[in-house]
Amino acid sequence: MRIKLIILVLFVTLVSCDFFKRQDEQTAVARVNESYLYYDDIKDLVNDETSVEDSTLIVQNFINRWATQQLFMDGAKLNLSESEQETFNKLVNQYKNDLYTKAYIEALVKRSIDTLVDTDEAQVYYDNNKEVFKLNEELIKFRYIHVDENIIDYDKIKEKFERFEAQDKKELDSISLQFNSYSLNDSIWIRLSQVIEKIPVVTPENKNELLKKSNFVQLKDSLGVYLMQINDVLLRNNTAPLEYVKPTIDQIVINKRKLELIRQLEKDIIKDAIKNKQFEIYK
Repeated sequence: MRIKLIILVLFVTLVSCDFFKRQDEQTAVARVNESYLYYDDIKDLVNDETSVEDSTLIVQNFINRWATQQLFMDGAKLNLSESEQETFNKLVNQYKNDLYTKAYIEALVKRSIDTLVDTDEAQVYYDNNKEVFKLNEELIKFRYIHVDENIIDYDKIKEKFERFEAQDKKELDSISLQFNSYSLNDSIWIRLSQVIEKIPVVTPENKNELLKKSNFVQLKDSLGVYLMQINDVLLRNNTAPLEYVKPTIDQIVINKRKLELIRQLEKDIIKDAIKNKQFEIYK
């Protein structure tokens, strides 16, 4: 691949009638005024999968884009005032400092932060901020199966689904490959909008049937019948349960820890620098 790219570079540079070398003997492939583009800058542009024709086009386009940018930069330096250039240079330096600082702080935080939020801590935050956890949509706990009504033992399947004791659940799980679709985990809260999206026969017109606690619902389509059991319901403006908002609380708590850790790092780095005589303010 290196030989292939060298050939391409030689072709491009010969077509351009330019071939330069830096003092340290790095190969230059293009020049714009006092700026040079080197082989090391373009050596990773193509790989073994790329054809010679495509590789040539990629390298040539890159060189042309680089040249265009350099020409605009040189034009800007000639036409912008010194004060404007000084302002831009300060912005560039500030941006560079911000990037380095952010990367360093993130590395320190990642190494030191505790990302585990236990249930007790989440409960305290939840209890103190319940007003912000009002639901803006309905939640339900339910289970369902979508099955062909003509399937063998349909009546037994329906009976087990409605009764849903431990053995019933185990047996339904064991024959679940016979269902068109199903979900038997009725202990978690899910958004009603997700149910409407997943189950086509549930529509905005009949969704209220799923908003009745302990309700058993049957809805048919061309492929069979949906058996649905609603265990629990929470309506809009109800307080969301802790188990539903726990991931959100975890992220909030972790973000607060990050901010506190960053503030502490900022204090410590100044203290350490003063202690080690790396930082002093002249009077």
